[in-house]
Amino acid sequence: MKKVLSTLALGVMLATSVSADFLRAEVGAGMWAQTPSGALVSSNSGLTGSDTSSETQNTGGYAWLLVKHFVPIIPNLRLEYASVTNEGVAKGSFAGFTATAGKSTLEMTQYDIIPYYNILDNTFWLTLDLGVDLKMINLNYNVANATLTTAGATGTEYDKAQMLPIPMGYVRTRFQLPITDLAAEADIKYISYGSTTIYDARIKVDYTFDITPLIQPGIEIGYRVQKFETAEADDVDFKLDFAGVYAGLMLRF
Repeated sequence: MKKVLSTLALGVMLATSVSADFLRAEVGAGMWAQTPSGALVSSNSGLTGSDTSSETQNTGGYAWLLVKHFVPIIPNLRLEYASVTNEGVAKGSFAGFTATAGKSTLEMTQYDIIPYYNILDNTFWLTLDLGVDLKMINLNYNVANATLTTAGATGTEYDKAQMLPIPMGYVRTRFQLPITDLAAEADIKYISYGSTTIYDARIKVDYTFDITPLIQPGIEIGYRVQKFETAEADDVDFKLDFAGVYAGLMLRF
């Protein structure tokens, strides 16, 4: 009888664990205050320009969704969205004329698709995920209102829109402070080859309000750094960094 009861108890524990893993999901959104720095060089139809960041702080939104299941060979999935912007002054030449005081605007909308494997799952309060990230960047670059110093011509404008797919490695670790709802987390996406180095790193703390067993709201605050150094974009080479504090709300299921 004891053996039967022990077997049933073990079965219940396993079923509960599997069910919890199958239903485990997280979703979050917030705002990221970024300070850009660096320079961008573009060339198209004789137009070349260097764009130095104004280093003014911009605020963009971000969102993420994490889904975890219990099937070992199939990777889990994390989806992310973020938007960064940069405004500066363009300098360069067009058809032999020197252009100055051109206003430049760079917008990068980022979509990350991250299949990952959960190596450690709150083992001694530690979580470790390993995977790959396909970062899709919708890049829009514009130079407007450039003044040509020869013949007093004005109004030179350049627009560039491009989608950049960037594959990267992905590592995430999380430490749950024992007997509390407070945790610290860090992750990084990284790739480096040839003249290209790109990374996206974050570190944060979050607090989960253990109100109900089904849906647990939480808050997060952290610091995020992105570095883009690449000549892969058609007609656009850029070396730009974005860094700053972010904060948001999240739900755990």
